[in-house]
Amino acid sequence: MPETALKQQLAERFHEVNGHHPMTDADDAYVSRQFVSLEELCAVDGRDSDAVRRLMLGQRLPLPGYLRSDGAEMVPADLFALADEAGGPDRLEAWFTAHWADPMTGKTEWNAYLSGQYVCLHSVTPAAIRRKDYLTTAIHSAADGPDAGPVQRLHLLIDELDALEPAFTAYDRLRFGGPTSRDTCITGMRARFPRP
Repeated sequence: MPETALKQQLAERFHEVNGHHPMTDADDAYVSRQFVSLEELCAVDGRDSDAVRRLMLGQRLPLPGYLRSDGAEMVPADLFALADEAGGPDRLEAWFTAHWADPMTGKTEWNAYLSGQYVCLHSVTPAAIRRKDYLTTAIHSAADGPDAGPVQRLHLLIDELDALEPAFTAYDRLRFGGPTSRDTCITGMRARFPRP
């Protein structure tokens, strides 16, 4: 299959998952700072971009995090790290899902990983995903508990989440249908509970 057909197929799959939302110049600039194009990454890493697109379409690697307005498939610089650690794309799913004690949770997280929508982490690993889940739950619990809990502890949780998450862009709020975890758990909580 020619590269243009594979690229088109991948773009169609991306839009099935994320919907059709315009990327602004600011979105493109943000994405270009945070991610690398699939073509560039494959060239640097000595991989065939068509083969990688097939792995994405075959649900053995995650979809791109973004499609820039020029059509570039934007991926994290460490796209291949987990597959390499697992022993290759064929072993990735079993390796990835084994990080959760509950197989159903592992499968749910695997599907979320494949969507390419884990743009909420600087580095998408099972450990980072689990930590983010813990932190967002702990932040909401601490903020909604009696007397809102100790503010210092709350800010330690917020600061740790802040270190895990990038800034996001306006496009993310469109595709996710509202505020991001940074909006609710970091910016919003810091406004609601200022440091003493």
